Amino acid sequence: MKRTQIKDVFTGANYGDEITVCGWIKTRRDSKGGFSFLELNDGSCFKNLQIVAEAKLQNYESEIVKLFPGASIAATGIVVKSPGKEQDRELNASSIKVFGFCEPLEYPLGKQKISFERLRELAHMRARTNTFGALARIRNTLAFETHKFFQNNDFYYVNTPIITGSDCEGAGEMFQVTTLNLDKIPRDEKGAIDYSLDFFGKKTSLTVSGQLDGETWACALGKIYTFGPTFRAENSNTRRHLAEFWMIEPEIAFADIDDDAQLAEDYLRHLFKAVLANCPEDLDFFNKFVDKTLKDRLAKLADSPFKRISYTEAVSILEQSGVNFEFKPFWGMDMQSEHERYLSEQKFDCPVIVTDFPVGIKAFYMRLNDDNKTVAAMDVLIPQVGEIIGGSQREERLDVIERRIRESGLEPADYWWYCDLRKYGTVPHAGFGLGFERIVQFCTGMHNIRDVIPFPRTPGNAEF
Repeated sequence: MKRTQIKDVFTGANYGDEITVCGWIKTRRDSKGGFSFLELNDGSCFKNLQIVAEAKLQNYESEIVKLFPGASIAATGIVVKSPGKEQDRELNASSIKVFGFCEPLEYPLGKQKISFERLRELAHMRARTNTFGALARIRNTLAFETHKFFQNNDFYYVNTPIITGSDCEGAGEMFQVTTLNLDKIPRDEKGAIDYSLDFFGKKTSLTVSGQLDGETWACALGKIYTFGPTFRAENSNTRRHLAEFWMIEPEIAFADIDDDAQLAEDYLRHLFKAVLANCPEDLDFFNKFVDKTLKDRLAKLADSPFKRISYTEAVSILEQSGVNFEFKPFWGMDMQSEHERYLSEQKFDCPVIVTDFPVGIKAFYMRLNDDNKTVAAMDVLIPQVGEIIGGSQREERLDVIERRIRESGLEPADYWWYCDLRKYGTVPHAGFGLGFERIVQFCTGMHNIRDVIPFPRTPGNAEF
């Protein structure tokens, strides 16, 4: 069946064209004049297309008047000028084929307003709502523009492993992967689990980051990025955490922390401009019903300069702010969301890049600065969110990286291949990570991160 997407009806079809559209009924309204108005949506845009179905259609009484929200149809007809104010065109149907009826008393997405909490229980259906249809299109735009940005800047797209034997963050919050019989776990002579009998012959987990593998390719190709799923077995039930989420992680060779910060700034600005240009109707919806400051905020950030300060400066600003923070600021602390938002919203009113964090609160792979107290790390803070990007210049010195691995309670032997980068033609290099759902959340104004991914994975929840 050759069909026209509804978005193309509004942008490309001419009056008098005969076309076929397919989609799901949003509403049906019957007229005393012997015809019905069907509002049809196919997911291609926010707008519904009005279908005018006259009573003379062969299946009008037997099928069309029995169409309720959720039913699926194909409508063939002529594009005509609409007398209504909501749209400039509609479809006069010459035939309507019904694919699937929908019982109004059973359909879970009725006319009544449904809470986001309830919609999470209907995750297989929620894409049909206005909110999640708009969200899906914005998420798609952000994903496409991510690839576009890096491809246009000569980055190579690299697929890093999902199953790994390395803990990039060193936090131990990883989902284990095993084929061992859990009812009869094999033990070695010391009573420990004998992973030599497991599928990979060693203990493996789902990855928390593709960074370490990405570095190896950057140190051969120059510039790479990953865009894939990552996993954290963190028992957190906040509106900001997921157990499964997507990460964008670029890595650049022959680069320092300043190059890294500039890349992050350019990338974010590109996304803000792209979503404003490509998703106006969907943004209008979120601006009206979810966050009335959304469009103004995105427009401001699309052209806003990014302020750069050191961690030491940031702590000093927080200490002298006079604000009674829940977590009192001090040098050596890991900044909390309230600190990050104060800096980006109240102090500077723009995105802020904080650099040079204490060595004790950052990962082993971040380059140790000459003061031996800080590392060349950066956090990018934006209003309403706080940290949106975390990155660093990577430690390129073999002796230092081996020492830092040990200080983190890990063994250099387990990272022999990572250390090899420092043995054979080492170079300064840098990179960062951005949680994709965080940027989707920011660009839609949605409050809970569970509502910006199709099927959220959280503690106690792996439905669908």
